[in-house]
Amino acid sequence: MSRAEPQTKKSKMASSLEQLKQITTIVADTGDFEAMKTYKPTDATTNPSLILSAAGMDQYQHLIDKAIKHGQKAGSTVDEKVSEAADMLFVLFGCEILKLVPGRVSTEIDARLSFNKEASIAKALKLIALYEEQGIQRDRVLIKLASTWEGIQAASVLEKEHNIHCNLTLLFSFAQAVACAEAGVTLISPFVGRILDWYVANTDQKTFEPVADPGVVSVTKIYNYYKKFGYKTVVMGASFRNVGEIMALAGCDLLTISPKLLGDLEQSTEPVKRYLDEELAKATKLEKIAMDEATFRWMLNEDQMSTDKLSDGIRKFAADGRKLETMLRGLIQAAK
Repeated sequence: MSRAEPQTKKSKMASSLEQLKQITTIVADTGDFEAMKTYKPTDATTNPSLILSAAGMDQYQHLIDKAIKHGQKAGSTVDEKVSEAADMLFVLFGCEILKLVPGRVSTEIDARLSFNKEASIAKALKLIALYEEQGIQRDRVLIKLASTWEGIQAASVLEKEHNIHCNLTLLFSFAQAVACAEAGVTLISPFVGRILDWYVANTDQKTFEPVADPGVVSVTKIYNYYKKFGYKTVVMGASFRNVGEIMALAGCDLLTISPKLLGDLEQSTEPVKRYLDEELAKATKLEKIAMDEATFRWMLNEDQMSTDKLSDGIRKFAADGRKLETMLRGLIQAAK
């Protein structure tokens, strides 16, 4: 009997994913509903690339059909119909996701509006109105905007004047993070893996230990700064390349993780150690930065990695947005 006890204990050992959930809110970075059912995250994030991928799956055809019908009814010209259908498709995916997660869904503003504050505000208000028409309250939705100066200022207006919570994405630099905190946004999504990608491609060092990973170092500094100076904005690490990066950010407010890496964490029983801690953050030697538009633009300009990755990310999301519109345009024209 005593021999069987260690085996029983081993079989009941919590997975790395379950351990991580005890200290960090886990978010599914996917548009795939089945992955959400499997890994039971608290929240979910979407973007044009994820929606484009999911839209090609047969099981989501009914959502596309519904979006097309909405576009045909709401728009006058073909371009208007496509735009209306695209907005509705994002909202319909979000509504389905909210049936599976207890928390919030992030829905992204068209990347082509990244440098247009007023148009970003208008699009956000429209998306929230569509959600509310579907019976979803705005506190369950995060509006995702690119962390350009204009995107951050749009988020400030949405948060303060409309009580719309925002998730600032494509965040690669400390300047972007400070500007977001000063603007009072709800949440930021610093991109860990894409920072690593840049360093691997542009420096002589090709491998990094998890705690020395440039993306991990960046997010750790941002987290510590926020906690030290009492900002309410929370940090959600995103865009991971491996489990090591995730484990090295254990304790972060939230982590949004792809289904593949969620699966790897589920299969692992490696002990999870807390690396990010609010009390330890308050003891760090960080100086507070006074941020305005000129300072933001200069600091971003001086950071080649962040400048490269921000512009590249906007271009890629915009390209996938156009691909999604092309698909919807074909369906709308075929339905005439």
